[in-house]
Amino acid sequence: MAHIRRIGFVCLGNIGRSPLAEHLFRHLARQMGLDDRYELTSAGTSSRYIGYPYDEHMMRLAARHGVRYQGFARRFQRSELESLDLILAMDGQNWAVLTAMAGTPDQQEKIHLLREYDPQGGKFAAVPDP
Repeated sequence: MAHIRRIGFVCLGNIGRSPLAEHLFRHLARQMGLDDRYELTSAGTSSRYIGYPYDEHMMRLAARHGVRYQGFARRFQRSELESLDLILAMDGQNWAVLTAMAGTPDQQEKIHLLREYDPQGGKFAAVPDP
């Protein structure tokens, strides 16, 4: 059996960008028959929206494209720097918060910007906040 990769998606409030990224990844992995290879989560670097439901406009837009999800915002926990294999920040501000939390070089190496993997993005490109 293939190694299960644990991936976390992180934005500021965990109500828009990071839950959408998590569930879009989950949707695409399922379509490709790879959903059993990933454990996915999303979180925010701020405590402002903890417990708030995900943004309803973002969920409606996603649903129009076949991605259905719901949930509530939560804050990224320092322990996730160890438990996750890859941490994908939505922008430079969140990347900076996460790397400042990282206590070891191994933890820092796990943290990347999501759009580093986007051919039209680049190393420092941010996922726009709607």
